[in-house]
Amino acid sequence: MLNFSGSARPQMRTDGAVAGETLSELFWNAVAARGDTVFMRQKELGVWRSWTWRATAQAVRETAMGLAAIGLEPGECVSILSNTVVEWVIADLAVLSAGGVANGIYPTDAASQVQYLCEDSRTRVLFVEDEEQLDKALEARASLPLLRRIVVFDTKGLRQFSDPMVLSLAELREQGVAHDLAHPGEFDRRRGCRAPGDLAILVYTSGTTGKPKGAMHSHAGLLHSLRGLQECFPHSGRDQRMCFLPLCHVAERVFGEYLGVYTGAVLNFVENPDTVPENVREIAPTVFMAVPRVWEKFYSAVTMAVSEAGRVQQLAYRWAIGVGRDVADRVLAGQGVGAVLKARFALARWLVLGNVRKLIGVHRARFVVTGAAPISPDLVRWYLALGIPMLELWGQTESGGASTAMPLGRIKPGSIGPACPHNEVKLDPATGELLIRGPNVFMGYLNQPEKTAETIDAQGWLHTGDVGTVDADGYFRITDRMKDIIITAGGKNITPSEIENELKFSPYITDAVVIGDKRPYLTVLVMIDQDNVEKFAQDNDVPFSNYASLTRAKEVQDLIQREIDKVNAKFARVEQVKAFRLLDTQLGAEDEELTPTMKLKRSLVQKKYAALIDGMYTGR
Repeated sequence: MLNFSGSARPQMRTDGAVAGETLSELFWNAVAARGDTVFMRQKELGVWRSWTWRATAQAVRETAMGLAAIGLEPGECVSILSNTVVEWVIADLAVLSAGGVANGIYPTDAASQVQYLCEDSRTRVLFVEDEEQLDKALEARASLPLLRRIVVFDTKGLRQFSDPMVLSLAELREQGVAHDLAHPGEFDRRRGCRAPGDLAILVYTSGTTGKPKGAMHSHAGLLHSLRGLQECFPHSGRDQRMCFLPLCHVAERVFGEYLGVYTGAVLNFVENPDTVPENVREIAPTVFMAVPRVWEKFYSAVTMAVSEAGRVQQLAYRWAIGVGRDVADRVLAGQGVGAVLKARFALARWLVLGNVRKLIGVHRARFVVTGAAPISPDLVRWYLALGIPMLELWGQTESGGASTAMPLGRIKPGSIGPACPHNEVKLDPATGELLIRGPNVFMGYLNQPEKTAETIDAQGWLHTGDVGTVDADGYFRITDRMKDIIITAGGKNITPSEIENELKFSPYITDAVVIGDKRPYLTVLVMIDQDNVEKFAQDNDVPFSNYASLTRAKEVQDLIQREIDKVNAKFARVEQVKAFRLLDTQLGAEDEELTPTMKLKRSLVQKKYAALIDGMYTGR
């Protein structure tokens, strides 16, 4: 029988989190402490399957010993090319338990990108999710002489396939069982062979300005981040989390997987990226982290549902959300909420707002978290009006996740909160750039010491590239990326993200890129919300045959102009958008114009659509 205990007496904190000096030690202490309680859940063929800590431990141990059986040595890199699934977590924890270094690759990456990332990281073993991802690996392997084996999670469609380099996860686990029995004591040696200061994981930047860079994070740095996150966003084994963002991104890796290991919060995996709206209603997470695009889509869905409701329902919603806004205004102002207003809000929640929360799937949420991109302050206020605190966090791949966080008891929309307790944050007095320093800051970029030197100065400050301000309470505010600030031909400095956030608050606009650097006025490229604009077209008898024809319809152009006019009214004349163009191609996660967190890449968009942009200044 396999022994899963992390130690004779598992170390526990008073808040239920486990102790440990490496990620491997953390996980095995968690297994010893939590045993047969549920760690993960995943929906398969319509049925939710639960993974206890003990069952997860068995899979992790067998996989780790399978890696040892095929020759993985401590310190060598293993990459994971997959969507966010339970097997991703098992592979990650197995690599760490085998003494390896774990690296994630976005499932939307092309074969050429997979080749570069495996080559740069000197990957020895590559886990892939399915046949689609295996094809990329097979295309890249001729250029990867260090790659020994490719391991497939889901072998559906590969029944007739045979390749000496490729094996299934089930086969790897079988080899692990045999290797474990033949080498007693090796597993314990493996899982304890890495020191806190050793490299644990690689997180590659998205590569919007050149080749991706591999940010190196140590065990100690990641555990320091986890302790700080637990202080800012307390979790426990009673919490239900939803995992759907890419696990190769630092947000889901640290704030999702590793925080779940640390605190015991249950991780629920969606069926696929397209089922998020349905799955969130089933899961009803108690803490829900997402990027602004998701929060905007939820708001948009509610807005459109209300517009299609009957007159009485519309009036009820307006009254209820109005009461919620009154409560939110008093909370944001630090004022008490009187008994009469509390009673009105309780009625509003019972009649309307509770149903809105259930429609989204956040009716059990203690709070929700937004990050990875700026969000409209009005959207934060709207969620607060529903009775759901929205907490914004800010950080970077290089800082191991969050470096500032909004306190639950004092929310300031438009701010990213004060510095988290686990690091220092300050403004560069000369440039206004936000700087970060602390044990959570990464070890540097793999194979790129010159880039590391450019990013971390001699005093240990991480230069983030974000510029902002700080108020008397220590709350930071991001004005924009240093490279994104627009200086018009008239010499006016413009912060494009503020305008873009207001535009994205519209249910008809998914994303926007404001243009105007060295130009006489501001213009904007707009990506419409396909579902809502199609609904508008159908309701108003606007003919269209496909997405491109929809964007060219005069009625749709007029609709977007009205939305832009609403936003322009909030800004000074020099900050107003004078012209716009709609992108006539529907972009998805696999398109080069979008980052993995679904943000338009400003520099690439400006280059790719240069002719369209020029037309807004020449009248073409």
